Amino acid sequence: MRGGNKRDGRTRGRKIVMSLAVGGVALATVAACGQTGAGGSGEQNAEGLTEVTVTLNWVPYGEHAPFYYGVEQGIFEDAGIDLTIQPGNGSGNTVQQVAQRNTDFGWADTPPLANGISSGMPVRSVGVFLQTGPSSVEFFDDQGITEPADLVGKSVGGTPGDAMYGTFPAWLELNGVDPADVTVVNVDAAGKIAALIEGKVDAIQGFHHDQAPTIENQTDKEVSALPFSDFGMNLLGTGLVANEATIESDPELVQAMVRATSEAFLAASEDPEAAVAAMAAGAEQAPDESVLAAQLEATIGLLDLESAPAPGVNSEEQWTDTLTFLSENTDFEGPATPDTYWDATFGEDL
Repeated sequence: MRGGNKRDGRTRGRKIVMSLAVGGVALATVAACGQTGAGGSGEQNAEGLTEVTVTLNWVPYGEHAPFYYGVEQGIFEDAGIDLTIQPGNGSGNTVQQVAQRNTDFGWADTPPLANGISSGMPVRSVGVFLQTGPSSVEFFDDQGITEPADLVGKSVGGTPGDAMYGTFPAWLELNGVDPADVTVVNVDAAGKIAALIEGKVDAIQGFHHDQAPTIENQTDKEVSALPFSDFGMNLLGTGLVANEATIESDPELVQAMVRATSEAFLAASEDPEAAVAAMAAGAEQAPDESVLAAQLEATIGLLDLESAPAPGVNSEEQWTDTLTFLSENTDFEGPATPDTYWDATFGEDL
């Protein structure tokens, strides 16, 4: 997959939960749920490890391989954690699950997290790992699209309510394109890939590190993308989310989870082949290993390991830039103050 014109062991007690009901939840319900649900923060298993759940942003794909590798290699166990990995159904739903304390930690994209917090959800980021956001417009290479201006007159599939749908018009304007000149077709999140393959749209909004390898595998056609970050709009991507109550009552657990996740991502970047094998063995819903490998390779590039002190460590400037862009260019109404959304203390010792 090409990124547009600018970017031509040992097995330890693995527990993977393969289904999770994540319907819409009203904020009043979130506020009323003060107890820990499926998460079980503080509960210990027979080996004395703390039982911890993390709910992903979506069904497992290559970005999540470090979690499975960290379980297989004993990284989480060494941190005192017996980790259960649960699939998700979108970052917004994952944030809700953390807010309800139905899961100990979430793996979610930053814009939906910011929206959830601004609406009153008692959650915080404890570290964003994808320093470069993966949002993009994806299309088959034969479309001849190399820059945003080439989208004029094209149809682009998008899902109302997700971060890309909300920022797409601002991204077009940032690149001198009138949003009225691009037709956005509303498509359910699960149907975007099919809409592109079946020719119902010319392009789709999506995470290029996830969807492009999947589409190429299904069609044997080359897929290209215009990453938003390559064209003036880089928003922080996915990372760990915790409930404020967990942060306050058990900061040691949060620190252990952040540190183990950081170590797992670094280990996966050093041996991606082993990380892919661990995920293929541990996640029944995972795609083919060739797709996993391509997804993980692209994910590692988004970690910005050459500039970040460690995976999951952010700067106040990164958060300010993301929040300011959302405030100025979308319907996001929260304050552009990083500590409203992000607890920086857990990255200080990485």
